Amino acid sequence: MASADSPRKLNLAVLISGGGSNLQSILDACKEKGYPAQVRVVISNTSDAYGLIRAQEAGVPAITISHKDFDSRTEFENALNNELADYDIDLICLAGFMRILTPDFITKWSRKIINTHPSLLPKFGGEGMYGMRVHQAVLEAGETESGSTIHYVIPEVDKGEIILQKRVNIHSHDTPETLAKRVLASEHIAYPEAIKQIALKIGF
Repeated sequence: MASADSPRKLNLAVLISGGGSNLQSILDACKEKGYPAQVRVVISNTSDAYGLIRAQEAGVPAITISHKDFDSRTEFENALNNELADYDIDLICLAGFMRILTPDFITKWSRKIINTHPSLLPKFGGEGMYGMRVHQAVLEAGETESGSTIHYVIPEVDKGEIILQKRVNIHSHDTPETLAKRVLASEHIAYPEAIKQIALKIGF
C-alpha cells in the first residue's frame, strides 16, 4: 500500500486507459522491501479501466479524468495537473495511457514522464505505431528479435532518451498475438527496473 509517510520514496503517478497489467507490475514491485518508489495515485481517462480496480485493491487512490469531459486537450491536461499537484509527484509513468500529451504538458514535466513501448526503439516507433500494429510491422519486416523499451517522454512521439530495453526472440511460428504476449511479459520486468534505476540515480 502506498503511504505518504514512507521516507525517501520516489512518488509515482501512473496514467492508464485499460487493463493495467504494467501498473500491476509496478504495484507489485513497490511492495518489495527496499524498493525506492511508491505509487501515490493512479489516473485513468476511461472510467471502466480495470487498472482502477487494481489500484483500489492496492490501497492507492484511483481517479478518473475523462478527456471527453473537456473541450480541448489543454483543459484536460490542466485537470490532470491539478490532480497531480495533490500528490507531490516525482515521476509520471504512462502505462497503456492512450492519449498523446501536448508539448506544454511534457515541458512542464520535463524528464519526469516515462513510457513503455512494445518494440526496440528507435525501430517501429512514432505516431500510429501502437499495440498489434507494432507487432505486425515487426513480423512483416522479418526481424529476429523484438522487445520492450522504457523511455523518457518528449514532444516527439517515441523519440525520448531510452532508459532500458528488454529483448525477446522472435519464433518462426509467431503471430502478432503470440509475440505481443512475450513482449508484454518483458515490459512487466522492464518497467519496475527502470523506475528503480531512476530513483537510485536521483538518490532515493
